[in-house]
This record gives sequence, structure tokens and C-alpha cells, in this order.
Amino acid sequence: MDSPRRSIVKALCWNLLGFVSMSLVGLAMTGSMAIGGAMAVINTALGFTLYLFYERLWARIGWGRHV
Repeated sequence: MDSPRRSIVKALCWNLLGFVSMSLVGLAMTGSMAIGGAMAVINTALGFTLYLFYERLWARIGWGRHV
């Protein structure tokens, strides 16, 4: 089982990657750095929160694990 700290670090790393990619997509789609950045911030905050809960939930489920 991952520790809570490991789950947070994994979520931060994943969301940093998502933030950069979403910023570029937002910029490409809107032509605006401000709108693209706002989209990326909202997406990152929501994604981080949901990913963290998702990881912690799966850490409690033993199904499919081989010890």
C-alpha cells in the first residue's frame, strides 16, 4: 500500500505534467495565454483532488494484489 505522502507526490507530479499540457492545449485552442492558463489551473486543481481520493480508495482495495 502506498503511504499518503507517496500518493500526494504522485498526484503532484502527474498534475504538473497535466498542467503544462493543458496550458498548451488551452493556448492553442483559444489563442489566449490567460484563458489557457485559467483552464489549466482549474483542471489541475480538480484533477489533483480527484486523483488523490482515487489513489487512496484503491490503496484500500485488496482485489487483484499478489503478495
